[in-house]
Amino acid sequence: MQHRRQGGVSPVFWLLALVNLFVGGMVGLERTVVPLLATQVFGLERGVAVGAFILSFGLSKAVFNLFAGLMADRFGRKGVLVLGWLFGIPVPLLLIWAPSWTWVIGANVLLGINQALTWSMTVNMMVDLVPAQRRGVAAGVNEFMGYLGVSLLAFFTGALATAYGLRPVPFYLGIAAALLGLVLSLRVHETYQPKGLVLQLAWVRGVGMPSLLGLLTNLKDGLVWLALPLLLAKRGFTPVEIGAVAGLYPLVWAGGQLVFGPMSDRVGRSGLILGGMALQGLGLVLLGLAPALGLALLAATILGLGTSMAYPTLIAQVADKAPPEKRATALGLYRFFRDGGYVAGALLAGLGLGSLPGVLVTAGLGLGIVALLAKSRL
Repeated sequence: MQHRRQGGVSPVFWLLALVNLFVGGMVGLERTVVPLLATQVFGLERGVAVGAFILSFGLSKAVFNLFAGLMADRFGRKGVLVLGWLFGIPVPLLLIWAPSWTWVIGANVLLGINQALTWSMTVNMMVDLVPAQRRGVAAGVNEFMGYLGVSLLAFFTGALATAYGLRPVPFYLGIAAALLGLVLSLRVHETYQPKGLVLQLAWVRGVGMPSLLGLLTNLKDGLVWLALPLLLAKRGFTPVEIGAVAGLYPLVWAGGQLVFGPMSDRVGRSGLILGGMALQGLGLVLLGLAPALGLALLAATILGLGTSMAYPTLIAQVADKAPPEKRATALGLYRFFRDGGYVAGALLAGLGLGSLPGVLVTAGLGLGIVALLAKSRL
């Protein structure tokens, strides 16, 4: 049931990569517009309430990552993938109609479930379809397509918001992404035959440090997700300029993974992971200090580059250490801790809204220190 071609990669591999473009697009839908909705439509100015939409997203995504991995090893991958899209379709509709911030929080619970089930399955299925020595390639292509989707919708929603307002037009892109993702997922073939496993949560030796570094990577992303639009808006940036910065960061993140995922197959995982953590720290410091568009774009580029070095490489390292029958469970466990970082990042940003530059600089220095301390543990 592996659907591999001799001398090449199965067409299913590339279909799954295309599906993940739309998976990422569902997150990009919110990168520019939703933080602005909080302040400009619902009048939220400070505190954890502004970041509650990321908290709800991060919590639901983390928990359902565990569910996705366990179900995929027990019952197969495709059903979990399709189920994820059924949770995603209502999200843009709720954001269009939301009469209160509570509705936005509820929409993000569904978005977190959608992302956990769909993104977990595309990466697991793509890893299923390649030999062990190409897992970095599979993770890199998967993450490239996903974050290309994040980037494209972050930019285009910012452009549409500038032209037509924050609602409803930008969210029409989300309706299209969800429907296309579902249709394509129905055409995907199953890539894994379950072997009647007992449903259990299994820890895999060596996953602890990757889980910590993944958590810190997404702590940074949750912090940037909330802080970037609000910080740049306070500095006088227009929505389209904010969209350009918010879109450039995942665009570089996406493109870099095509380079660093395969590179990790050749040169090893640890150096790329630690270098990526250090660059993310530098990018946060620059973003916190950026007074003008040029420096903000540079910060976004460095953030994206550092993330692209660490993100697919951590996935490949976890996949290396897990036996095939527990791989989806192990990746689900890793993704549980990694995506819990969104919660920590949103809390950090929400509590520090009065001094976002200081929060970003402090978090950036902290990431650099952790990279040094982790050197001997990978």
